[in-house]
Amino acid sequence: MQDESVISTPLIAWGVASRPAPGEVASGDRHLIQPIMDGVLLAVVDGLGHGEAAIAAAQAAIAILKSHAEESLISLVKRCHEALTRTRGAVMTVATLRSFESQLTWLGVGNVEAILLRADRQAKARSDRVLLRSGLVGYQLPVLRATTLALAPDDLLIFATDGIDAGFNEGLVYSDSPQQLADGILERHFKGHDDALVLVVRYLGTQHE
Repeated sequence: MQDESVISTPLIAWGVASRPAPGEVASGDRHLIQPIMDGVLLAVVDGLGHGEAAIAAAQAAIAILKSHAEESLISLVKRCHEALTRTRGAVMTVATLRSFESQLTWLGVGNVEAILLRADRQAKARSDRVLLRSGLVGYQLPVLRATTLALAPDDLLIFATDGIDAGFNEGLVYSDSPQQLADGILERHFKGHDDALVLVVRYLGTQHE
């Protein structure tokens, strides 16, 4: 099953595709696109395992992130950790895109991959990956450190849960829409035995850039 999404803010264009594990009717992998002051909060949360318990953990985390979206990423993850102690737990990667500074700040706990692909072919580093710290939100939280990177218009940010094979960013047609990219990644790289979700975000930039 795939979800089609519309642009929620002029700062970005985005698309999401997801599929539950075989035998399940809904996925425990969830995403959030939440406008905040001067930017947007992005998150992908993977409830441990699959089924109803995984869905409950992911939904609890998304609710916390949405309710406190203006706080720092470290504060948000700590809030989720406290809220998920009575659930199965979850892994997550969260990020903020700030339009005034044209910056990405991100933080990952567990194995929700995120990669930034730069539109500028002359850039010294064509891509960056979020530093994923081992842990399980709700049970064992690592030392949290967020990282900040510069953004340029048309840069792509892709999140993928562990139901997606490694190498999902290879062979992409950069001019495709975020929804086309998300659908294609899910179709080509779905492992077939777990919930899976792909979120693709294109940074559009702002008029002052």
